[in-house]
Amino acid sequence: MSIDGPISCAGEGDRKKKGPVMIRKMFWFALCFVVLSVPAPAGDFEERVAGSRELVEQFMGQLRAELQSAMKAGGPVHAIQVCSKKAPAIAKSLSEKTGWAVGRTSLRVRNAAHIPDSWEREVLNRFEQWKAEGRDVKSLEYHEVIEREGERMFRYMKAIPTGGACLVCHGKTLPNGVQSELDALYPHDQAKGFEVGDLRGAFTIVQDL
Repeated sequence: MSIDGPISCAGEGDRKKKGPVMIRKMFWFALCFVVLSVPAPAGDFEERVAGSRELVEQFMGQLRAELQSAMKAGGPVHAIQVCSKKAPAIAKSLSEKTGWAVGRTSLRVRNAAHIPDSWEREVLNRFEQWKAEGRDVKSLEYHEVIEREGERMFRYMKAIPTGGACLVCHGKTLPNGVQSELDALYPHDQAKGFEVGDLRGAFTIVQDL
């Protein structure tokens, strides 16, 4: 009798055949159940996008609070000092909390540690193109799954627009003391000369798959 055939309960002979048939059927049923119950990889694509957006909001919120506090306490020079220490600490804390690589980058970096890799540079150029086409910098983001050296990873970037408050440290004309402080902390600084609405840079996140 085939394991897919009907099982009769009419007579004793059928009952004798029923045992091994039922065992085989239960085996295949159990096997199918095991296969279907294997959990999917942690987080699907949309969940990773949503998680990345949430992480960027946390990064922006924590850094904004630190800078606003520093500005009130000691002005822009003090804010530069705080930013140089707090921003990397926030990125490190969020990375350790999530297991994802979290950071910032730009086509014009202040800190050499933020120089974009080839993928990030391509996305930043894409953001500049979208901006030139009239899209709002605040809305720009990009994400995809890539493979590098045999490893698959999910990558996400969210554009950082230049706001009015940013010009104190990133504008064309800087207040007294700001330039000298920047020269001392960042001798190879490229992150000046921005105007409101410019693409300042981007948050960048990498999740291993």
